Amino acid sequence: MSTGADNHHWVRLAGSAAADGWEVALTDGIEGWVHTGLLVGTLTPGESRVVELGSREGIVVPLSGGDVSLHCLRDRVEGSATLAGRESVWAGAADTAYVPTGSTLTLTGAGDGPVRVAICLATDETGTQPPPFRHLRAADVPVELRGAGIASRQVRNFGVPGVLDANRMIACEVLTPAGNWSSWPPHKHDTERPGVESELEEIYYFQTRSTDPRGTDAIGYQRVYSAGERPIDVLAEVRTDDVVLVPHGWHGPAVAAPDADLYYLNVMAGPGPERAWLICDDPAHAWVRDTWPDQPIDPRLT
Repeated sequence: MSTGADNHHWVRLAGSAAADGWEVALTDGIEGWVHTGLLVGTLTPGESRVVELGSREGIVVPLSGGDVSLHCLRDRVEGSATLAGRESVWAGAADTAYVPTGSTLTLTGAGDGPVRVAICLATDETGTQPPPFRHLRAADVPVELRGAGIASRQVRNFGVPGVLDANRMIACEVLTPAGNWSSWPPHKHDTERPGVESELEEIYYFQTRSTDPRGTDAIGYQRVYSAGERPIDVLAEVRTDDVVLVPHGWHGPAVAAPDADLYYLNVMAGPGPERAWLICDDPAHAWVRDTWPDQPIDPRLT
């Protein structure tokens, strides 16, 4: 039985990771955490914020509110875009922008109201020339329906191989309707096995939304547990702005309570020679995939 013995190290509840004006600031200083980071903050109209990426590449994702304009400068090469805002993460895919390592990134609130924005970060010390700045519009984000039945979820693949060029970064958004299980069956990606499994850290940044008109406490749950000789035991109750870090091990399910929709932003990166999301399922639960062809996709997603 899980006791959540490692929650203190790998779970950041809302407000506990705030720094330098960011409501979530996961960059440095976490023991055992190397490859990924995340910044989440709010910009008022006309307010600007500057981020020096250094050895990290980034993807800017508006979460809710107005537009955000951005400008990046790297080796005298400039890139700029205005990312269209969205009412919330539940309103559909967003405009995003890839920003290469070594850039000075400036974000400015460009709408009539505040904008909440995330910057996904991935360390890139390969020495390889990074891809150029790119603006990916919401209409061009591939949307995938994954799983079936109560394991149905929607995946917005704005930052995955084949959609966005990057050296290390892999990122996406997942929507799980109330009562469904996501990140299921439990899987891992913590051992480099060419063509079989990638070694990737993973960040889960959560938002929740009550489906009860009375506005009940909107919660979800996340599980991470040991695979092999490296112990880990995380069982976290999660709400909006909570973060769970997955350094290794089986992870899943991410459970949406029966009266609350669950959203999470995933950020992944690792040290392997190939930028790829290759996973293996926990053998105890892998059979679940075989049941999906006989079940419909949750109609709330279609």
